[in-house]
Amino acid sequence: MKSFLYIFLITGFLYSCKSSQSTDASSKQEEVQLTKNDTVSIANNDLEYELIIIEPGFNFWLETKARPRGYYEQDFMETRNLRYVDAWNDRAMHPLEYPSGLYESRIYYDPTVNYGYEVNYKLYNYFIYFQLTYKQQLTSFIPRI
Repeated sequence: MKSFLYIFLITGFLYSCKSSQSTDASSKQEEVQLTKNDTVSIANNDLEYELIIIEPGFNFWLETKARPRGYYEQDFMETRNLRYVDAWNDRAMHPLEYPSGLYESRIYYDPTVNYGYEVNYKLYNYFIYFQLTYKQQLTSFIPRI
């Protein structure tokens, strides 16, 4: 997996160094690529968990508007994610009280499991994206970028 990541990063670096395209065309191409790939999947076979986010526009938002990796500590995101998951699951269990179609399934997030930085980062940012996009406030924390 690490070798794949390094190959992907090297390829991305070489592609970004290419100067024959104009910046407007390349930024439009990147936007199309990010919006086409709207499924985020993170799996860890050792812990037997999988995070799948299928949301149009989330990848583009994550790469262009979200705080960069390392901005928040993992503990901070774990605490917020736990509160967001509790609020989400409460809304999923009471579908008549909240907008239909937004909270279709429960999220299983165990606070005793160390999911790692990347999972917590993407989950946290998904909650921020969701709240800003659908004008929902899951907790007393005001979602902002």
